[in-house]
Amino acid sequence: MTPTVLSHASTWPRSLFAYLPLIWSRVLFPGAGTSDGRVRRLSLAVLIVLPALVLYPSSSIHLLEPDESRYAQIPREMLARGDWVVPHLQSEPYLDKPPLMYWLVMLSYSVFGVSVAAARLIPALAIHGTILASYGFGRKLIGERGAFWGSLLLSVAPGLMSVGRLLILDGLLALCTTVAMFAAFLAMRGDRLHRGWWLLAAVAAGAGVLTKGPVILVLTAIPIAMYRLFQGPTCRIGWKAIAVFLAVVFMVNLPWYVAIGLRKPEFLTYFFWKHNVMRFVAPFDHIKPIWFYLPILAVGLAPGALLLLWFVRFALSSKPANSSQRSPEFGFLLLAGGWIVAFFSLSGSKLPTYILPAFPFLALALGHFVAVRWPLRPRLPAVMIGLTFSALMFLHHIGLPRYARMRSPMAEPEKVAKYCADPNQAVICFPRSCDSVAFYLGRSDLRNVRSKQSQDLIEDCLQRDRTTVLFTHRHSLGAMKLVMPPDLVVTEVVSFRRDRDAGYFFDWLAGETPWGLCDLAVVERRNKKQ
Repeated sequence: MTPTVLSHASTWPRSLFAYLPLIWSRVLFPGAGTSDGRVRRLSLAVLIVLPALVLYPSSSIHLLEPDESRYAQIPREMLARGDWVVPHLQSEPYLDKPPLMYWLVMLSYSVFGVSVAAARLIPALAIHGTILASYGFGRKLIGERGAFWGSLLLSVAPGLMSVGRLLILDGLLALCTTVAMFAAFLAMRGDRLHRGWWLLAAVAAGAGVLTKGPVILVLTAIPIAMYRLFQGPTCRIGWKAIAVFLAVVFMVNLPWYVAIGLRKPEFLTYFFWKHNVMRFVAPFDHIKPIWFYLPILAVGLAPGALLLLWFVRFALSSKPANSSQRSPEFGFLLLAGGWIVAFFSLSGSKLPTYILPAFPFLALALGHFVAVRWPLRPRLPAVMIGLTFSALMFLHHIGLPRYARMRSPMAEPEKVAKYCADPNQAVICFPRSCDSVAFYLGRSDLRNVRSKQSQDLIEDCLQRDRTTVLFTHRHSLGAMKLVMPPDLVVTEVVSFRRDRDAGYFFDWLAGETPWGLCDLAVVERRNKKQ
């Protein structure tokens, strides 16, 4: 009897760490996976039409400062210069980000002409592609019904649909991350590594690096490695396969990185060190607490977040009816989405848009729950989705256009054009940029002076007879007058401030004109050079 007991005991894990695969496969996610290759025509039609109604109309509304105007202006300048290597903003090299988004917007400009709608088409297509990719890949992980519900929740998620459609980089990164993560998962799912899926994952990861840098490799590699650790033996991924993956990523990126390194050698250190390493470990802007993303997820994933209480009970329940529905693939969705949120929560520098790549995975996990274990009437999720969709339609096509117009430096274009349209007239933005003015007026020479460099503004005005200054803060004009030397005089002032009752709610919500234009002043030098 003793040998039998010893033999049985010898098969037990000998460390706490070794218990993790058992907890994963026998307690947390003991269910069998569901793979449904069907594509229901009705599901696909809904996921094509419903997001399109939210994403594409009202795409010509005013650009929002500062991000949208910057990412519209940079491709415009690159296209005008015929330069596909070095991004430029106001005729100065802009080395903060890689160029894939710029290139795509340049192609859109080339086809449809330079316009706000042509620029916004790219992020809208990226978000729509993310939804369709979530449905396509999700069918292979959690079945068609769960994939449809998850993609439907994603189609009305305010965080993705309202923020991702803006002209920023995170929507495109979300698409690249979604494709890379799911393709890599499917590649290792069988007995042997599937080369097609593996290469697709590498191409998507390469595109992500070309969009926002190497962060996509961290977002993708860690959940894949953790899943393999928890799930136990899957197909072997040797060093050769990893080398092929990295080689594809390098092939996608190397031509541009070599070209930019030859023309602007400072880019490699500036971008990789300052905007990747230092922004994470020693942030210099956008410093937020570690819990910053919790309320953003709650609002951004609505109405899915309203199901959270029942979802948590389902995820932690030991009842066979619940645990049998929690497959390892469902666990991977939670692992992938949770890791992305955790990674950016650990970063000292945080913006609400950073966690957009987590939304597809978390939405699909919620969709699986709705499909298999919704405890209330089945119609309730559909009603919640319908109400959220109606709210998004109102927000995107009525509320947001009004808000963008109020906040835009070009809300009164005739006034601005009178003083800024002439390319021979020097224009300085203080203390924030006004790239919208440059974009709408077709200029590439506006100078931006920060508040800490106010003396540079004075010295700049002393160098010429006449300067137009765009003040983007309500106190900036008054502060400048206090320190102006006798040789400078303000000859004209145009105010763009609104009455208190016009848009007061938005002023209370976001602060008075945080991105717009407060005053325009013409500054002249008294002792003009003869």
